[in-house]
Amino acid sequence: MGRRRRYKSPVGLSCARPAFGCDEGSALVEFAVALPLLMVLVVGVFDFGGAFNAKQELNNAVREGARLGSTLPTNDLSVTVGTPPTVDAIRYLVDSYLQVSRISDCGLGLSLTPSNPSTLTWVYTAQGSPCTLSNSLVLTIVRGSPSCNVVTSANVNIPCTHVTINYPYQWHFNSVIQLIVPGSSYGPYITIQTDATATNMD
Repeated sequence: MGRRRRYKSPVGLSCARPAFGCDEGSALVEFAVALPLLMVLVVGVFDFGGAFNAKQELNNAVREGARLGSTLPTNDLSVTVGTPPTVDAIRYLVDSYLQVSRISDCGLGLSLTPSNPSTLTWVYTAQGSPCTLSNSLVLTIVRGSPSCNVVTSANVNIPCTHVTINYPYQWHFNSVIQLIVPGSSYGPYITIQTDATATNMD
């Protein structure tokens, strides 16, 4: 019998049998090394793309809420018991926009009692799944916002409706980055904040 010819793999390992174990083995090693990087890349693209899409949808939701608020009457804003119907109407519109956009509303559409930290300001805090106590959806509605007051020649202030939403977006990136950097930890949530303002018509 003749001497068995030895082959070398691309990674420098000698191989006595070329039928299976050289090219195929080195390709398998390369794939095992590249797989975690590929997973991080795919999940990263998915996560950042989802966050960007959520930001756009949230922008549209608060814009529609502010536009509706600017057309509603203000004669119910002085009520001392319960939530003014016009404020709840804005909340329901924002909630329905989120649902149509397939974004979890965290229970914003449920029976919620908003806090009233200042005059003409109502804050809804939704903590339903997938939101948590420390990562809540917060919708703030200001019916007499001074942020866009327009002072006319007659010194008349025109108030605005200002709608702000803080949305906890859940990352999936943390679970795969540990494949490359064991022990690394990224927060599971980031807060996407967006707002819109419209001049009151009444």
